[in-house]
This record gives sequence, structure tokens and C-alpha cells, in this order.
Amino acid sequence: MPEFFWELAKLPLLTGGAATIALVTADFGGWRPGRYLLKPLAAACFIWLALSLGATASNYGLVMLAGLILCMLGDITLMFESEGAFLTGLVAFLCGHLAYVAAFLQLPINTYGVLLSLSPTIILVAITLRWLCPHLEGPMRHAVPAYIGVIAVMLVAAGGTLGLAGAGLIILGAWGFALSDLAVARRQFISSSRINQLWGTPLYFAAQYLLAASVCFYSAG
Repeated sequence: MPEFFWELAKLPLLTGGAATIALVTADFGGWRPGRYLLKPLAAACFIWLALSLGATASNYGLVMLAGLILCMLGDITLMFESEGAFLTGLVAFLCGHLAYVAAFLQLPINTYGVLLSLSPTIILVAITLRWLCPHLEGPMRHAVPAYIGVIAVMLVAAGGTLGLAGAGLIILGAWGFALSDLAVARRQFISSSRINQLWGTPLYFAAQYLLAASVCFYSAG
């Protein structure tokens, strides 16, 4: 990790961490005003983190920043509970995943890392489709599998960074993001239990902070 990391990252990480904990508490307690305040704040903090660590100083950082902004838009949209809002959020997150793919492809590709990531990605996709498909209706029958396909591409592209500086942050962030989507899917299609947010929300924001932090390895180039 670059020496300057903690000095520059401390404030956005502490603020974002506190906002995320408060958001989980508000969601679990059913306090909706807290959700409207805290979710945008927690999302703004991962953009703040990327900017603090020099996202605008590299092609990788700029594309990653675009993905983070798209994910923030998805976060804001999903605060409103309707099918239209969910579809809009789904599109925003889908574009965010694609932006992350584009960011990873700014870096040299490790073929072994790509191949290594294929098996766990295929297993995740197969299990998720088998679990969700019986619960999908209307446009979701096509939209959700397409979204899962984009997630798979993102995971494989993240695997292609194996061995590079920051690869640990990238791979953990990509997988954390993908797994956190399971909580969103479960809430939308299977059960609205507040338990979904209890694990999905912190995992999602931790993943975004990891991806945002990865820009520090490329801020000089």
C-alpha cells in the first residue's frame, strides 16, 4: 500500500464507515428518513475516497470513478421501493459493473488470473440463476439474467488483474460487490426481511471502498 494512503484515506473511510453502520442501524430499525440521509452519504464517501487518492490522475482511476458515480446513482434510485425504481437502479448498477470492467481492462491482463477466476464465477452464476429464476416475472425474467451475465464478466476481468499492484483490493472488491447483490435480489424477489440489509449493506459498501482505494496504485500514471 502506498505510504500516503492512510493519510489521504482516513477521513473518507472513517466518515463512510460511520455512515454505513448508521445506515444498517436505521434500516434494521425501519427508520426510513435515516435511509434517505445516510445511504447517499455513505455512497458519496467512496467517491470522495477515490478522488482523495488521485482517481483523476490515471485512465484506470477515471474509469473507476465513473463506475463509482454510476453505483451511487443506483444507490439513490433503489431507495425508492417500486418496480420502476428497481429497474432504473438495475440499469445504473449494470452500467457501473461495465465501467469497472472497462477500468480493469486499462491494466495488463493476466491470462492465468482470468482462467483461475472462471470456475468460481461459473459456479456463482449457476447457483444464482437456479435460485432466482423461479421467482422472476415479466421483464425481470430477461433483465436479471443479463445483469448476472455482466457481473460474471466483471469477476473474470477482475481476476485478470492477478499479480498487479492493487489486485487484492480489486478482486476482493469485485467479489464483495457481486455477493452483496444477492442480498438485493433476495429482498426484491424472495423475502423483504431486514436481515438482507444487515449483511448486504456493509458488504456492498466495503466492496466499493476497496475498489475506490485501488486507484491509489495508479494515481501516478
